[in-house]
Amino acid sequence: MSQIEQFDTLILGSGQGGKLLAWHLARAGQRVAVVERQWVGGSCPAVACLPSKNEIWSARVAHLTRHAADFGAMTGPVDIDMAKVRDRKRGMVEREAAFHVQAYASSGAELVMGVGRFVGPKTIEVRLNDGGTRTLGGNQVVVNVGTHAAIPDVPGLQAADPLTHIGALELDRAPPHLIVLGGGYIGVEMAQAYRRFGSRVTVVERGARLMAREDADIGEEMLRILRAEDIDVILDAQTIRVEGHSGGQVRVVVRTPSGEQTVEGSDILVAAGRVPNTADIGLDLAGVQLDERGYIRVNDRLQTSADDVWAIGEVAGSPQFTHVSVDDFRIVRDNMEGGHRSTGDRLIPYTLFTDPPLARVGLNETDALRAGIAVRIATLPMSNVLRTEATDETQGFMKVLVGADDDRILGFTMIGSEAGEVLAAMQTAMIAGLPFQKLRDAVISHLTVAEGLGPLLARVPERAPM
Repeated sequence: MSQIEQFDTLILGSGQGGKLLAWHLARAGQRVAVVERQWVGGSCPAVACLPSKNEIWSARVAHLTRHAADFGAMTGPVDIDMAKVRDRKRGMVEREAAFHVQAYASSGAELVMGVGRFVGPKTIEVRLNDGGTRTLGGNQVVVNVGTHAAIPDVPGLQAADPLTHIGALELDRAPPHLIVLGGGYIGVEMAQAYRRFGSRVTVVERGARLMAREDADIGEEMLRILRAEDIDVILDAQTIRVEGHSGGQVRVVVRTPSGEQTVEGSDILVAAGRVPNTADIGLDLAGVQLDERGYIRVNDRLQTSADDVWAIGEVAGSPQFTHVSVDDFRIVRDNMEGGHRSTGDRLIPYTLFTDPPLARVGLNETDALRAGIAVRIATLPMSNVLRTEATDETQGFMKVLVGADDDRILGFTMIGSEAGEVLAAMQTAMIAGLPFQKLRDAVISHLTVAEGLGPLLARVPERAPM
């Protein structure tokens, strides 16, 4: 082992929370090193959030162009240049990478490119990408290594060399027939995008509905939206085996309640969950314990079982969203400085970037029932929101949960145009603890989608008599 180079703070992984912490601590005068094996800035700007939304937007433009005549704009046949789609995405990624390199340089934090592995408490050996090794120690250490796509243990699947979201975003062609294994958030986003790029798409979902963490009515609405775009969806389907090679010809054999069936396609995309990047990085040597799923065990301050070792983001079992990693950064930053920030009291929203998008914050009906929380529920079809009549975006609905015995807003879900933007207004009201009547009676600008919050909340049932 080479001589140990000592730092005030050592961070393994340059994802969203870790890089923000590195820049903050370095600007505050600490000596900071960040070890990153591949993607400067983490997966979000390189292979995940930004690239996927970039290509999803290209798919939406293609979809709108095909339907331009509905709005009075006459066009000819629409062709998709997937190489151009990919190049547009790559240009954005290159700009993001350059920004991150500059941000590290200006902050004073040292970026060490290589594969890091713990070799002892608060000590990491780095196999440098350009050759050689360095051994780094930290007075305090942060683990920020993220997750990767899970490949289910299905006979023939690994040998078929399937796509994950990373490979799917690098294609310079639209697959003739893309088979998507998984009807969760990533699978649904990518299925719709590639259908709009011109692929035939089949989604194979093992559960009885799409997006199992959502209420049944949400899953049913998303299923209707996908099928309206001629996306085949097979529910309650167990994948038995895979034959062939993705990118050429593949056969997927599934078992459903009605019997076995075979789906033949050209490419397979696996979107069946995530696995933490905790294997073989020496966490046992660092005294860092894992939970039963392989995530780092942390308390509500994001401290691990080892003294002066913290974990941030997905690897800590935090909800798998970039904005949560940003909040993890704030929690660790403040707690390192003697604060008392906790993960236990935060209200986490999310948005699925389908068209129309799905957004949720707080409880849904399933959560409330499971927790034994009595609620009042109101829904509003998006067709009742006047803005959607003007834009022909009438698909979907809003749904709100209000406490049965008080007037607090407990949860909001929306499938509809600009759902992520509307969500922010509801989240703000929830954070402020406003009774729902305050938002119901607010004067909201006309003609906007958020204007629908008024009539939605006007549908909340009266409290039951005591």
